[in-house]
Amino acid sequence: MSDPEPRGQSAASLTATVLDEEAAREEMQADKEILFADELLPGVGSDAMSLKEGLKKGGSSTFVLLLILNSLDELEAGAMALLAPDIRDTFGVSNGTITFITAASAAFIALGAFPMGWLADRYRRAPIIGICTALFTGFVFLTGLAVNAFMMFWTRFGVGIAKANTLPVHSSLIADTYPIAIRGRLGAVTAMCGRSVNAIAPVLIGAIVAISGGDEGWRWAFFILGFPVAFFAFRAFRLPEPPRGQWEKADVLDSVIEDDDPAPISVEAAFARLLRIRTVKAVIIAFCALGFLLFTLGVQTNIYLEEEFGLSTFGRGVVASIAGIIATIFLPFVGRRFDQLYRRDPAQALRLIGFLLLPLAVLLPIQFLMPNEYLFVAVGIPVQVLFASSFAMVGPTVQAIVPYRLRGLGSALVTLYIFLIGAVGGALVAALLIDAYGPRTAIIALAIPSLSIGALMLLRGASSIKYDLSLIVAELQEELEEHERQREDPELIPAIQVADLDFSYGPVQILFDLNFSVSKGETLALLGTNGAGKSTVLRVITGLGTPQRGVVRLHGRTITYSTPEQRAAMGIQMLPGGKGTFPNLSIGDNLRIGAYRYRHDAADVQRRIDRVVEVFPSLSDRMGDRAGNLSGGQQQMLALARVMLHEPEVLIIDELSLGLAPALVQDLLEHIDALKEAGQTMIIVEQSLNVALAVADRAVFLEKGQVRFEGSARELAERDDLARAVFLGSEGG
Repeated sequence: MSDPEPRGQSAASLTATVLDEEAAREEMQADKEILFADELLPGVGSDAMSLKEGLKKGGSSTFVLLLILNSLDELEAGAMALLAPDIRDTFGVSNGTITFITAASAAFIALGAFPMGWLADRYRRAPIIGICTALFTGFVFLTGLAVNAFMMFWTRFGVGIAKANTLPVHSSLIADTYPIAIRGRLGAVTAMCGRSVNAIAPVLIGAIVAISGGDEGWRWAFFILGFPVAFFAFRAFRLPEPPRGQWEKADVLDSVIEDDDPAPISVEAAFARLLRIRTVKAVIIAFCALGFLLFTLGVQTNIYLEEEFGLSTFGRGVVASIAGIIATIFLPFVGRRFDQLYRRDPAQALRLIGFLLLPLAVLLPIQFLMPNEYLFVAVGIPVQVLFASSFAMVGPTVQAIVPYRLRGLGSALVTLYIFLIGAVGGALVAALLIDAYGPRTAIIALAIPSLSIGALMLLRGASSIKYDLSLIVAELQEELEEHERQREDPELIPAIQVADLDFSYGPVQILFDLNFSVSKGETLALLGTNGAGKSTVLRVITGLGTPQRGVVRLHGRTITYSTPEQRAAMGIQMLPGGKGTFPNLSIGDNLRIGAYRYRHDAADVQRRIDRVVEVFPSLSDRMGDRAGNLSGGQQQMLALARVMLHEPEVLIIDELSLGLAPALVQDLLEHIDALKEAGQTMIIVEQSLNVALAVADRAVFLEKGQVRFEGSARELAERDDLARAVFLGSEGG
C-alpha cells in the first residue's frame, strides 16, 4: 500500500527536474542573445544622405531602368484590373470567375519566385532581368489574343512567372547597388512611379479601348503595352553587377570583402535559415493576411463601380486616377520619414508601416458604404495614401533584415507566402463571396480581419528587428576576421570550421555559440554526455540541419547553405552509427552500389573499388560473399569501405564501436590508424572514451550545447571530471 506515494514522489521529482533543466536552458538561451548598440547596426546612426548623392554612389542607370520596368509591370496590372468587366463580358463568365483569373494570376508569381530568388543569389542578375522581361512582353501580347477564359488563364500564368523576377531580383540588385541611407526613398520613388502609372493607366487604357471601339477593344491595350517593354528588355542585359552586401560591409566593417568562390546555396537550407529570423516571420504572417484582400481589391472595386454606380471603363479609370495621383504626392515624405526613423531606430521604422495600415481596417469598409461615386472617391483618397505609403516600405525592410547572401531567396520566401497563401486564398474566398453576396460584402468581409492582423503583426515584429540586425553584424564581423586570418596565413586554413553556431529544434535551442575547427590531416574526437549536442553538430556539418546563426566552412569556403548532396560532392562524407550495409547483397555489390554516383565512368568505379580493397585487404577474397554473413566488425569495415569509395576530404565517423566486441573494435582501429597515417582528416564521435582517445590528436568536449573543453587528447584523459562525465553519460544512453 505504500508504493503509490513513492511513485508519485518520483514522478513529481522527475517533472521538477525536467522543468528546472528547461528553465536553465531558456535562461542560457536568453543570456546568449546578441544585441549590439544601435550605432553598430547597419545603417543606424549614419549621416543623412540626399537621394541624389546616394544614386550617384551606385550609378543612377540601374535604378532608372528598373524603375521603368516596374512601372510597365504596374501599367499592365492596372490594365488587367480595369478591363476585367470587359473581358468577363467577352468570354461570358461570372464575376467570381474573372476575379479568380485576374487575382490568381498574381499568385503565379510565387511559382517563379523560387527559381528567381535562387538564380539571383548565385548568378549575375542583369541577364535574369533581361530574359524575364522579354518573356513578359510575349505573354502580354498573347493575353490580347486570348480566345476564351481557359487561354486567358494560361496567358496570365505566363505573365505571373515572368513578373516573378521583380521582387527577388530587382530588390536584391537595388539593395546591393545603393546605400542603406536612401533605401526608403528608393522604395517610395518606385511606388510613386508605379502609383502614377496606375493612376494614368485607367485613363490611358480607357482611351485606347474607346478609340479601338467594339466589344473587344480591350485587346488593343495589351497589344500596345508589349512594345515599350520589349525595348527595355534588351537594355536590361547591360546592367552592372555590384558586390553583394557591399553597403552593410562598408557600414559595419569599413571595408568591402568579396567571396571569390561562393558555395552553391540550397533553397531548403536558405528558407530554413530565413524562417528562424523573427522579423521575417512577422512580416510573412502580416503580408499573408494582407494578401487575402490586396490581390482582389482592384478587380472587385471595378466590378463594384460598374454595378453600383454604372460607371463605364473610362469613368472607372477617372475614379481610380484621382485617388492614385493624390497618393503619389505623399510617398516622398513617407520615404524620407522611413529613412530618418531607420537611422535613429529601426524598430520605429517598422512600426511606421504597421501604424499606416491599421486605420485602413476602418476606412476601407467606410469607403464601400458611400452612397455615390463622389464620396467614394473622397474616402478613397486617404485609403490610397495609406496603402501606397505602407507597401512602399516593405522592400527596404525585408532587405535590411535578410543576410546579404540570401537576399534573392529572402524576397522569394516573402513572395511565396504572400502570393501563394494570400493571393490564392484571397482569390478563392473573394470568388465565393462576390458571387454570393456581391463585391461590397466581399471587400468588407476581407478587409477588417486581414488589415487588422497584418498591422498588428508588423507592430509586433518591430520588437525583434534590432536583435536580427545584431545577428547580421556578428556574422559580418566574423566573416572579416576569417578573411584576415586566411589572408595572413593561407597555409593554416582549417579543413572544417564551425563558427558562432546556434541551433534549435523548434523553440528548444540545442547549440549555443559553438566554435571549433579541424585542421587538415587531423583526427578530432567530439565527445560529451548524452544530449550534449554531438549528433546535432554532425547534422549541421553534413547539411542535414540548418543553424539559426553561425557558419560552417570547408577549407575556408562557406558552405552553410549548401545541401547534403552538394557537401558530399565537395568531400564531406559520414559513416553513421549502426548497420551501414545491405546484408542480402554481396560485398562486391555493396561496393558497386556505394560507387553508384560514378556509374557513368566504369573505369573510375573499378579504380575506386580497387583502392578501398587495398586499404581493406580482408574484403578482397570475399567479394562474392553475402554481407549479412560477415561479423559485426567486418560489416562495419565494409560500411567504412563504402564511404572511402568517395575519397573524402573530411571523414566523419559516428559511433564506430557501437555494439561491437572489444577485439573487433581493435581491428577497426588499426584501419583508422592507417587512414590517419595517410593524412585523412577525421571527426570521430564515440561513446567509448578509450576508443576515441586512442586515435584522436585533439578532443572537443561538449556539455549542454557548449564547448567545455578543447585541447589535446592527452589533456582530456587527465581531466577526471570530464572523463567521468563521458562514462556516466554512456551508461545512461
